[in-house]
Amino acid sequence: MEQLNAWFVELLSNNDIFTANTLGYYLDGLGNTVSLVFLSLIIGLLLAVPLAIARGSRRKWIKWPIFFYTYVFRGTPLLIQLYMIYYGVVFIEGIQDTFLWAILKEAFYPALIAFTLNTAAYTTEIFHGAIKATPRGEIEAARAYGMSRALMMRRIIMPSAFRRALPAYGNEVIFMLHASAIASVVTIMDLTGAARFVYARFYAPFDAFLFVAAIYLCLTFAILYLFRYLEKKLLAHLKPING
Repeated sequence: MEQLNAWFVELLSNNDIFTANTLGYYLDGLGNTVSLVFLSLIIGLLLAVPLAIARGSRRKWIKWPIFFYTYVFRGTPLLIQLYMIYYGVVFIEGIQDTFLWAILKEAFYPALIAFTLNTAAYTTEIFHGAIKATPRGEIEAARAYGMSRALMMRRIIMPSAFRRALPAYGNEVIFMLHASAIASVVTIMDLTGAARFVYARFYAPFDAFLFVAAIYLCLTFAILYLFRYLEKKLLAHLKPING
């Protein structure tokens, strides 16, 4: 370990761009990126599950507002949504006189709201489609056992839908990671913001942005590995049996 540290210090000593100071910016950017993406995905998932269930309701006054919400947020660029929330919040009358202003004046929280609403819209449609694809035989079997709608949803439909939705949801997680690169446009020092800082300071676009691209690539591979592992565990019953 000491030899590795010595090699790392020696490597940085011969490098004018990637010093301990600039790597600190990348480390801070990594923390902000992971925090923003993780929180938006968790909150978005918690919102999407009940919305996906309600999206399949037969009552128009329930399903149509949800459809409109998902249609708007999936049909407009995330960057525009971020601008609308970040810049538009100051135009809400009286907002600066409430306790919410202490939170919303920080760029991180409007960005978190925009990312959460966006991923919740996509995740709602992913789970809604997975719920609709539930085999009719499973539902009929649950009814034959006398299960109520709520019990059937909890024990049969949602676990089955989650397994089917897992590959598509994995793609959504990766999309959110890549989309988080736009957070720097509202003054958040994320990974892309750190790369811009290094570029502006040393006028080295290839070094700065290739390094941050490598970090995104490593994060993407980690997410892919996680979802491949989950798919292997949760979809093991679909694996063909050899001889």
